[in-house]
Amino acid sequence: MSHENKEKERAKENTAAVVEAVSKTELFFSSNKVAITVIIAVLILAGLGFFFWHKYGYMPQKAEAMEQMYPAEANFRAAEYELALNGDGNVLGFAQIIDEYGKKAGKAAYFYAGVCELQLGNWDSAISYLSKYNGKDEILLARATACIGDAYVGLNDYAKAVTYFEKAAATADNMYAAGYLLKAGVTYEELGQNDKALAAYKKIKDKYPQSMEGYDIDKYISRIEAE
Repeated sequence: MSHENKEKERAKENTAAVVEAVSKTELFFSSNKVAITVIIAVLILAGLGFFFWHKYGYMPQKAEAMEQMYPAEANFRAAEYELALNGDGNVLGFAQIIDEYGKKAGKAAYFYAGVCELQLGNWDSAISYLSKYNGKDEILLARATACIGDAYVGLNDYAKAVTYFEKAAATADNMYAAGYLLKAGVTYEELGQNDKALAAYKKIKDKYPQSMEGYDIDKYISRIEAE
């Protein structure tokens, strides 16, 4: 068979395959017309339902939640932690905003609530709120992680506390990390692990000498090395 005839034969086979496939598809749709129509209708209704819920339910509630956040944030900046957390009957606090609106209030609500609880000495509640904060801002995430460490210090659980200080220092490699490393070092000393404390202090000296902690770090290093 010549090359030209082979090409014609192949073309015929392809055409036949396409015709067969189309026929099977048409047969399938013909046999399942009612079911397919129902499925399409359900998908359309579900899409419309989601659209109307998002536009007229979720978004207005989110806007309302953000509006409620403003006075709570103002009280937080003024260091009025009890008021910022629980409100006063006229404005809501972060705890009430989270209860009423949940994540619609934004991830920062959990951070604020956790810091308020920490400042008020409510260690377990602080850990609960701060553990729910999962924002993408590395500085705030590191701060939340370090605050969990502070809460564990309040609970005298130094072993857990130091893991959070170390984690906070690793989350954001900047001048704030020096403060977290210093907390880690002091906590290691509480655990009697002076070798790890010394390593944390030396890391501050090597990596963050221009930080506030870096200016005073030699006294921490000298104290341990003198023992």
